[in-house]
Amino acid sequence: MSTSLDGKLVVAISSRALFDFEEENRVFEHSDDRAYMALQLERLDTPAPPGVAFSLVQKLLAFNADKSAADHPVEVVILSRNDPVSGMRVFRSARHYELAIERGTFTRGQSPWRYLRPLHAHLFLSAHLSDVRAALQAGVPAAQVYPLSAHASDAHPHEIRIAFDGDAVLFSDEAERVYQTQGLAAFQQHEFDNASLPLPGGPFKPLLSALQRLQQASTPLMKIRTALVTARSAPANERVIRTLMDWNIEIDEAMFLGGLPKGEFLREFEPDFFFDDQAGHIESAAQHVPAGHVAGGVIED
Repeated sequence: MSTSLDGKLVVAISSRALFDFEEENRVFEHSDDRAYMALQLERLDTPAPPGVAFSLVQKLLAFNADKSAADHPVEVVILSRNDPVSGMRVFRSARHYELAIERGTFTRGQSPWRYLRPLHAHLFLSAHLSDVRAALQAGVPAAQVYPLSAHASDAHPHEIRIAFDGDAVLFSDEAERVYQTQGLAAFQQHEFDNASLPLPGGPFKPLLSALQRLQQASTPLMKIRTALVTARSAPANERVIRTLMDWNIEIDEAMFLGGLPKGEFLREFEPDFFFDDQAGHIESAAQHVPAGHVAGGVIED
């Protein structure tokens, strides 16, 4: 009987997002892939340190505890530009940390994003911006991780905390385009006038929907807590809340910051990961929490 990932939340992740391979990556950048491969082989029995998305993956896999393999609600797959030899260290490191990851694709420098399609992935995390952009264009929720981001707090061992920006992440960039072309006053008026009209879904709506389904099938070992962290303020808050209600999706916290820097608010929420479409917000957030750039909105800087 063939195996299927139907009905599971599928997360595809690069080796540099899951583990800290920055020292090895510097060897690759200053030498060649042969030197990199030799170093990875030399360190085959040395577990790689956890990377920026390690906490998120570890907690997601906890939803599989005490369930048969066929009933696992979460599947994590390595999708990496690493070579197959280096892939051995990735899998050994996963086993060391008791991460039940069995599947992986290693493409030795080639972009692996095309393998997201047969996986039907709900999320792709990679350190390579070009792979993230290609995935987003193909309709897969994807973010460029910042490998030097702060790591997740260990204060919530039984709760996955995920924070999302709104426009161009959970929602389309329709309203953001009004702001960019006509200014704040026009944006506020546009959102007030259209408060009862749901926003179109953005690239991360499928992930939020999948997380809600996972939450509804939650285990006593792990819960999910979500937050919307947006530069919007009243009266532009109402349309996003009504949109979530129309989608029949609940979030636990909403922060309407009116342009205030997001980093310190995220530090207090302590997410395992934060997603935003603007690099400036990610750079601020990365000082405090794991962060990923959704490089596909009307503005990315």
